[in-house]
Amino acid sequence: MQRSKGRSRFIALCVGPAAILFLIFMILPTINVFRMSLFERGAYSPTETFVGLDNFKILLGDAKFIASMQNTILLIAVVTLVTFFFALLFAGILTREKIKGQNLFRVIFYIPNILSIVVIAGIFSAIYKPENGMLNSILSMLSGQTVMVLWKDQPMVIVSIIIAMVWQAIGYYMVMYMASMSAVPESLYESTSLDGAGRITEFFQITLPLIWTNIRTTLTFFIISTINMAFLFVKAMVAKGMSDVALSFMYNQKDAGLYGYAMAAGVVIFLFSFLLSALVNLVTKRDVLEM
Repeated sequence: MQRSKGRSRFIALCVGPAAILFLIFMILPTINVFRMSLFERGAYSPTETFVGLDNFKILLGDAKFIASMQNTILLIAVVTLVTFFFALLFAGILTREKIKGQNLFRVIFYIPNILSIVVIAGIFSAIYKPENGMLNSILSMLSGQTVMVLWKDQPMVIVSIIIAMVWQAIGYYMVMYMASMSAVPESLYESTSLDGAGRITEFFQITLPLIWTNIRTTLTFFIISTINMAFLFVKAMVAKGMSDVALSFMYNQKDAGLYGYAMAAGVVIFLFSFLLSALVNLVTKRDVLEM
């Protein structure tokens, strides 16, 4: 009995500080965002006026907010599909094929993930430069004439952001999937190989089902993080007003002094990400396969 109490105290001592910090810096601010969304208030004004759901009514009729949400949904859909396709493809090739320097490839692919968004924005801004950027130079060389595509202006700005976000994320998820694929017993592949199955069949019948739990977890995490990463890339790469995503719209409302309105946008974004994560978990739910 005394040993059990001592163990409980030790666990409480370990978990307690983290729980207190989580409450102070996560739970309470989130509750305050919901509260502030029901008020009209300037960013630096102590005066608050209760307006109920008026902020949400105005928000859902705001064309700029709707456009920013459309851009966010587009980025989530395209970046997620492209990133996970190439991450699984490269992980499968580097795991199943005998390629020299596999560890070197892991490091090379992982490097973009350790770079700051500002550095990545600088790299891609140089690549997208209209006059002498690498991308336009390559297109000019291939076409035989001068190409002056404005990659960070409409209508190419979203495409430019997608390319940068995919380049930044592929390596991280590729390494995670390589770790999962390495744990799949080689005997399973040998059995299917004796039955005449090819690499593609092995991937869909053995590899994918056995690493599905990992894919499902990373997919949910990636979708949530994409909402934040889209904001960072837009702020670092694109001129203000050229292309807004949900979080940059909220940020701009705060700068305009519409604090309560910005909090209402934050609540909608929070609920959207929560419901989207729940939907993804529901759609991707499968029976757990054991090796």
